[in-house]
This record gives sequence, C-alpha cells and structure tokens, in this order.
Amino acid sequence: MITAQRSSSGSSHSPRSPSSQPYLSISVTDPVKLGNGVQAYISYRVITKTNFPEYQGPEKIVIRRYSDFVWLRDRLFEKYKGVFIPPLPEKSAVEKFRFSAEFIELRRQALDIFVNRIASHHELQQSEDLRTFLQADEETMERLRSQDTGIFKKKPADLMQIFKEVQTKVSDVVLGKEKPVEESNPEYEKLKNYIFELENHLSEAQKHAYRLVKRHRELGQSLSDFGKAVKLLGACEGDALGKAFSDLGAKSESLCVRLQKEAHQLLMNFEEPLKDYVRSVQSIKATIAERANAFRHQCELAETIKLKEINLDKLMLTRSEKVGEAELEYKELKAESEEATRRFENIVRVMNEEIVRFQDQKTLDMGIAFHEFAKGQARLANNIADAWRSLLPKLEACSP
Repeated sequence: MITAQRSSSGSSHSPRSPSSQPYLSISVTDPVKLGNGVQAYISYRVITKTNFPEYQGPEKIVIRRYSDFVWLRDRLFEKYKGVFIPPLPEKSAVEKFRFSAEFIELRRQALDIFVNRIASHHELQQSEDLRTFLQADEETMERLRSQDTGIFKKKPADLMQIFKEVQTKVSDVVLGKEKPVEESNPEYEKLKNYIFELENHLSEAQKHAYRLVKRHRELGQSLSDFGKAVKLLGACEGDALGKAFSDLGAKSESLCVRLQKEAHQLLMNFEEPLKDYVRSVQSIKATIAERANAFRHQCELAETIKLKEINLDKLMLTRSEKVGEAELEYKELKAESEEATRRFENIVRVMNEEIVRFQDQKTLDMGIAFHEFAKGQARLANNIADAWRSLLPKLEACSP
C-alpha cells in the first residue's frame, strides 16, 4: 500500500521506506511575509520527496501561498464526492494577529497536516490536482486560480460561508426544523447524530483548552510581576532577608518562563489538535450535505420519470405525433436518473469507508494529544514544586 510519510515537526527528511517501496513525503516549511499592507501575505516552501513514477523527479521544491492550498481543497471537494476532504486552518479574524510569529507557525503546522493527510489518503494521493499543486511553478498556479469558475471562483471567505450555510441546512434537517426529502436510513441517522454530537463535544473541549492556555500565560505574567516586586522589596531589607527575597523574586521569574513555555506546548500539542478536529467535523458535515443533495436529486428525477411515463402512455394511446420526441426525452431522463443513482450510491459507499478511517485516525490523534497534555501538566507541576521547595530552607532561616 502506498503511504505518505512526514515528521511531526513538518521538516524535510529522508523517507524511511526502502527505495523499492512507494512513498510520498511532503513538508511545508519556511514561512515568509511578502508584500505590504492589505496586499501582504505569507509564502511557504513546499518540499516533496517521492518515487511515484508520475512525478517529475525524486524531489521538488515549490513556493505556495494560502490561496494555493484553498485552490487544492476546493478542487478535491468538487471531484471526490463522499471523501472527507481535510480542513484548512481559518484566517485570523483580527488583523493585528495575521503576521504574529505564533499565528504563522500555527498555520504552517496546520497546512503541513492538511497536505499530508491528502497525500496519505489512498484516493486523494492519486489526484492530478495534488500533483499540480506540488510541482507547478508559481505562474502556472496563479493562472489556474484565476481560470477557475463556479465554486472554484469563490473567495475563501465566500466558500467558508457556503459551507456554513450548508452545515446549517443539515443541522436544521437533523433537528427537525426543516423537512425536505430525506433518507430514512437508521445508519445514516446514526452517522449524522454522531457527527453533530462530536462537534459539540470537541468545541466544548477546545474552548476549555483555550482557557487553560490563557490561564498558564496569565499565571506566568503574574509570577513575573510578583518576582520583580519582591526583588525590589529585598533591596530595602538586610543581608539575609534581602538575599532570601531576591532569590524568591528570581525563582518567580524563572517559573514565569517555564509557564509560558508550557502554555505554548499546550497550545501546539493540545488546543490546536482539538481545533483541527472541530474543522474536520465541519468538513464532514459539508460531505453530508453533498450526500443529502445527491439523494434529493435522485428522488426528484424518479418523480419526474413517473410523470414522463404517464405522459408517454397518454401520447401512445392517442397515437400522437409527439410520441417519438417523448420517448427520446424519457430515455435521456432515465439515463440521467440511473447516473444520479450510481452517483448517490457511490457517495454512500465512500462515506461508509471514510467514517471508519476518520474514527481510527481520531482515536490515534486524540490519544496522542491527551497524552501530551497529561505529560506537560505533570512536568509543570513537578517543576513548580521543585522550585518552591528549593527556597524553603532560605526562607525558614529568616523566620523567627
């Protein structure tokens, strides 16, 4: 089986697989700010290493910007019905954070995950659009983006709004607010309810993870401020007490550094994976909407065929001269209906495979995220306890 390989850091590396084994390894690296003002954007170096025969060579390096990743996502969503297309990170809603070092790194990491999920998917990795994205020069990519029409012509913000409207429509169906033609399938209902419940629980967990990161940073800042104040207080005291206060202040400031570092690790290894899975569920909801549309289209064609059959029977009874034309329309409509049924059945089949793959990957990723969270909290608690414990003899010596 062909697999995509990548390091957790997203840096380029030599694939571990023997050269005889097919591999596709991609890294998104080196974010660079280009342009000024509202025209400013971040470019990324995308490094591809592969032995796939359809690629131009064993290694290719191209420069891509966020809109290129959007182009790839949109093309795959349009062409691979039923497949859960990996999500992209959202744009910063706050202008002043657009080019902060932390935001840029978070986005780089998310883009690396996005493209490697595509490369590791048994169908998506064969996409011609993926090969174009990984190999075309910048001028070609710019021309392709400008040539796209329909859903591809939408700006990223417009497309996300389409997805949100579609998701709301599906939500209304699930909650019983709207009653369109809908599958009466227990397994399908179970899938929808699972996805909507999962989104709620993930969103809640991510919200509290955000609060944990914020609390760590605030506590770190408070310790830093406290440390500075205690050191100033120590300067006013005698030798022994002044030295103890100075040590207390220095220890508080060093703990601030550890808390800020742990807050960053918590953001990258815990909050961000949760946020990524919230985005993944939203992509799944967009696929559910595509399935619902395919089912409705199939049903509408079936109803239209019934009407055409009745009309054709009437024309044949009256021996109308329009029989030939009606028969042709009926055959064309029936062929279209059969194609719609095949398309819907294919979406169902693919989605059944996709949900199993998604759940397996989610179990793995969430296990890693929560393990990293627990390790980080244990490490931080030990560091804090050791730091304060080391001060006790000095402070006790100053006590009456």
